[in-house]
Amino acid sequence: MVASHDKARVGVDIGGTFTDVALELGGNLFSTKVLTDYEAPERAIIKGISIVAEKAGIELKDIGVIIHGTTLATNALIERRGARTAFITTEGFRDTIEMRTENRFEQYDLNIKLPPPLIERANRFTLSERIDAQGGVLLAPTEAQIQVLAQRIEEGGYESVAIGFIHAYVNGAHERLMRDAILKRVPRVSVSISSEVSPQIREFERFNTVCANAYVRPIMKSYLDRLLGKVREAGAVCPIFIIHSGGGIVSVESASEFPVRLVESGPAGGAIFAAHIAARYDLNTVLSFDMGGTTAKICLIDDLTPKTANTFEVARTYRFKKGSGMPISIPVVEMVEIGAGGGSIASLDVMRQIRVGPHSAASEPGPACYQRGGTQPTVTDADLLLGRLDPANFAGGSIPLSTDNAASAMVSDVGGPISLSAEETAYGVAEVVDENMSNAARVHAVESGKDIGDYTMITFGGAGPLHAARLCEKSGIKKFIVPPGAGVGSAIGFLRAPFGYESVRSVSMRFAKFDAEALNEIVEQLTEESVHFARQGSGEAEPTVEIKAFMRYVGQGWEIPVALPHRRFTAEDRNNFAESFTKAYTQFFGRPIDGLDIEIVSWAVKASSPLPPVERLRMVTSRDAAKVGTTRKIFDAALSKFVEAAIVERSALKVGETVNGPAIIVEPETSTLVTSSFNATVQPDGCLLAVSKALHAATANQE
Repeated sequence: MVASHDKARVGVDIGGTFTDVALELGGNLFSTKVLTDYEAPERAIIKGISIVAEKAGIELKDIGVIIHGTTLATNALIERRGARTAFITTEGFRDTIEMRTENRFEQYDLNIKLPPPLIERANRFTLSERIDAQGGVLLAPTEAQIQVLAQRIEEGGYESVAIGFIHAYVNGAHERLMRDAILKRVPRVSVSISSEVSPQIREFERFNTVCANAYVRPIMKSYLDRLLGKVREAGAVCPIFIIHSGGGIVSVESASEFPVRLVESGPAGGAIFAAHIAARYDLNTVLSFDMGGTTAKICLIDDLTPKTANTFEVARTYRFKKGSGMPISIPVVEMVEIGAGGGSIASLDVMRQIRVGPHSAASEPGPACYQRGGTQPTVTDADLLLGRLDPANFAGGSIPLSTDNAASAMVSDVGGPISLSAEETAYGVAEVVDENMSNAARVHAVESGKDIGDYTMITFGGAGPLHAARLCEKSGIKKFIVPPGAGVGSAIGFLRAPFGYESVRSVSMRFAKFDAEALNEIVEQLTEESVHFARQGSGEAEPTVEIKAFMRYVGQGWEIPVALPHRRFTAEDRNNFAESFTKAYTQFFGRPIDGLDIEIVSWAVKASSPLPPVERLRMVTSRDAAKVGTTRKIFDAALSKFVEAAIVERSALKVGETVNGPAIIVEPETSTLVTSSFNATVQPDGCLLAVSKALHAATANQE
């Protein structure tokens, strides 16, 4: 039996193709990847946990905690596989979620196609009620009107209901009345109200968020309940926590109540993992690149902190542009996510050009080379044909790959109609997917006002290290890092995440009418709420509290976040707030605007459990050549030809040893492609630092 203080911690990340599991015990890491089980995702979790427990030499009862992240909520929204849901809103606002905003993501496209609303018009109902922007009741609904709607919900056979009234973010009384009436009449129905899910201004984003929460809540609650039961049946008695989109950890009960906060839970773990590596080496400008079997996620990390936002979009449909996706108004680690993974399917468009994704072969049936029934060509098939994967040693040898199947699928579906061989087609597929990801990274950096060439990439995920070098070549990035355990990076990131929660609320106040006591009351309420969630798994440790106010000049249409001290405010803070806003505004836009009043629009209070300090390390620059065992032909896209590449076992490398490209560094959960333009050196913690040979040459000349 393992002593309580020595119990293992397990991180589990369900992806579209693989379920990643990482177990940490006594400073040692044990990991595995198993195919995701779409019929019952919890089965893959139990299988993966059992494998890593056996590797660690422990029983499931010796596990101290399981931290879980999943893309199931995201996939349900993207694929529209949620519950039968109704939406109740204020009379006159029935079509808000369909009309969207006046913003057009492609201004001159006369045939622009907007993403369809999550809930069809036939399932949207209205109530004659109205609250003003200060929370005053202009029109109270009658009991008869409320009961009519409750009856329609019952007769409609809905599984879930979303309620979003105008200005409910400042006064949710009418939403609560409607919810109580529905639950009294139909107790089995799940009801979500916007004043609890997303109490923020902008009705389109708020309505869309509460609709998304209601849409996925029944299936996520069912899944989490099944997961708890199966874990207990398997012999684990430890608590299970869930990582949310903002990068903190909450209880299963909280996750079941607000599942929309899980929409980016898996990717958030990856960003935390990258930030942890960045802190070790004091890297202030980092690009996190996570490529799995179904999607690729890209996040900017400045000053050791992942970029965050209070609104993001699921499934951008048009060239990764803002406005072409489904807006969700919750605290989130901000990133761009595209359908580009190892399982992404290649095809020809109407102009006979190669396209990759967003559809994926996933784990069932999987890429053609998996020999599990898949017949469509994927990125993994292309990587195999280009020599980047070892058919006998993929996923630690657990999945034998068929080169013949990959070649047949590549030619029959893509290469044949345009007279290309299997290898030529694979080259085209790989270049298209790498260009897609490079474009997404550039767009994300430009939207943030950054130059992507100034960043160091930290890459992970099953396919990330295989494509990182080519992305760097296309994007002008000179360095990339592949951490130990990169194949299960997000799962490891869960183990580095704090218990935490961010509470947000819109409460408008102009500086001309600055009221410190009113602000203190708002902040105290939000602090109490966020600290309550943060303490659910952090024990007796006092959470750290961060406060942000979202401010703008009066008359502007958007606001910027301004960090404020955690203390009671006084009337003198008016000038301090104004000074902080002016400084932040100048950083964003170059100069402030004189003569305009400032207003606070929203507040965000984040409480997090304290984390242990990160061990600081220095980069190793030694150039001792690593020993090369075998070689094989791989295709180097920058050179447009096959080259002889060294095959190196990562476990055999020592600190300071350098692998000269072209080479492939192999390990059980992933492989790192070091192209001809890079060298990779092993760092003190086992990270691989790949640096472009051009940068090496320039540095040597300067010295």
